[in-house]
Amino acid sequence: MAKNDSRSTRLSLTIISIVMTLIGLFFVFEASTAESYATYGHQYYFVQKQAIWMVAGIVAMIAAAKMPIKFWKKIASLLYLFSLFFLLAVFIPGIGLELNGARRWVNLGPVNFQPVEMAKLSLCLFFSAWMVKHQRLLPFIFLTGLPSLILLLQPDVGSLLILIAIAAGLFFVAGGDLKKVLPVAGLGILALTLAVVTSSYRMKRVKTFFDPSSDPLGASFHIKQITLALGSGGLLGQGLGNSRQKYAYIPEASSDSIFAIVAEEVGFVGSGVILLMFAIYFYLIYRLARQQKTGSFGQLCLYGLLIWLAGQTLLNLGAVVALVPMTGLPLPFFSYGGSSLVMVLLANGIILSAAKS
Repeated sequence: MAKNDSRSTRLSLTIISIVMTLIGLFFVFEASTAESYATYGHQYYFVQKQAIWMVAGIVAMIAAAKMPIKFWKKIASLLYLFSLFFLLAVFIPGIGLELNGARRWVNLGPVNFQPVEMAKLSLCLFFSAWMVKHQRLLPFIFLTGLPSLILLLQPDVGSLLILIAIAAGLFFVAGGDLKKVLPVAGLGILALTLAVVTSSYRMKRVKTFFDPSSDPLGASFHIKQITLALGSGGLLGQGLGNSRQKYAYIPEASSDSIFAIVAEEVGFVGSGVILLMFAIYFYLIYRLARQQKTGSFGQLCLYGLLIWLAGQTLLNLGAVVALVPMTGLPLPFFSYGGSSLVMVLLANGIILSAAKS
């Protein structure tokens, strides 16, 4: 019965992840048509690129699912080192790219890659393998601090919060004493505060969070337009293809703000269905984690991936509905961006690999 239950859970997880990926592709098209036409002369540029990344991600998911979970444990340390290298590569002239005052991308010839997406996955795998054996505090702080410092320098505060959540969450699940980490958490909060205070851009984001009407044509423009999109969606939405805010009113409408376009077109009911799908997806991962041997690499890995994907989803949606400041984090399965989509689908393959064990 346990094997049958696990098999049905894996099947359900596969189906719901594919369905959300396809729905996400559709809404990337919906949200990007105006920007695509204005920039490239036709409305299919962004959706074509996303479709290519989707196919690559599904292939990666299938390949990852076929690998035994021991394989991922074996290469976890190597992936951690690779992710550190690529995180640092953003500062190398000619390789790293600076966009909107931040260095978060690496030029890999025909494509641009965001290393932090690989870092999120590799940190889940690395700490899952490391904490099976021990939860020593000083090495934990050092291994968490390395990527955290690099992200502060880029800067990418949103992704930094996710990395810290993954590390702290796995430390707790593995049996570590969180009380020992509290002083370190205090230092982390201090570092984040300094990162905000020393950046006029981030300070504006915080100010507009507390007072969205303070600068409606400047710093508050983004959240103001998102609020208009959410409000105009109403109960049933404006209808597919009828979003008004996608016409250059919402910056980055197809990436981290895509759920505002979703809510505008399908309304409260349609948005609720999508949120329910996310909830079912996360519950299935949790259910698979509960079926694993307690304290095993497979269980820790599933919990780590759950913390990453659920935490990022909550922060993205929280920013869209103005519960937290704008973070710039992509919404898994939905936001435009090859780095995020491929890594999320690869993570999905690893979840299936762990579940088979």
